[in-house]
Amino acid sequence: MQNYGLAHVWTQGDFVTRGIALALLIMSVMSWSVIVVKGRNVMRLKRLTKNAEQAFWHSDDLADGVQKLGGGTSTPHHNPFLALALSGQEAADHHHQTQPHLHDRMDVSDWITRCLKDTMDESVARMQSGLAILASIGSTAPFVGLFGTVWGIYHALLAIGASGQSSIDQVAGPVGEALIMTAFGLFVAIPAVLGYNALTRANKAIVAKLARFAHGLHAFFVTGARLSSTRRGDGLRLATRAN
Repeated sequence: MQNYGLAHVWTQGDFVTRGIALALLIMSVMSWSVIVVKGRNVMRLKRLTKNAEQAFWHSDDLADGVQKLGGGTSTPHHNPFLALALSGQEAADHHHQTQPHLHDRMDVSDWITRCLKDTMDESVARMQSGLAILASIGSTAPFVGLFGTVWGIYHALLAIGASGQSSIDQVAGPVGEALIMTAFGLFVAIPAVLGYNALTRANKAIVAKLARFAHGLHAFFVTGARLSSTRRGDGLRLATRAN
């Protein structure tokens, strides 16, 4: 038995066998890296979504709400709720400037909707980045392992035929070693598929909360909120005017 196993497959295998093993190893490292990084990001976003929306709508004014969303400690790139609030604020402020622009001919509701949707799309794209890697690995790793198995069995049968010995102990070892590649491919693919499904479900839940927050922001900015450049303390004063 000391002449069989993973070490024997590596030492006795040709460049194709070693290349397939290295490819599966790289796939496994990439898959687990994406799962760990995106998993930490999902947990961070879940902590943000837990109280961010309620804290924002219970703020005294817009500046206070932005601060509660993490305006002083985080960046919009890492905080989609903050990005939506700042995007809506900027869109409403920019649309009501006196300088004429093409977007001035658009309805304020359409303009704010467009800006919020653009920000929403950017946030969703960041959350989904890397998931294509998991999908690709989950769908291709079993076939890469199967190719390694077919290649190994082919060369094992050639070696057995050349030696002229066809006893069970001469067949079982090489064929069993070749089947290791299939197991290795499944070992790489299964975590990638499970990780992809789990991250996709978590992202859908977060996107649903972001969409609800964006609808609230749209209603807030369209129904009469106007941004004034007058400072009150460290924040912008929000002047409300009926349409």
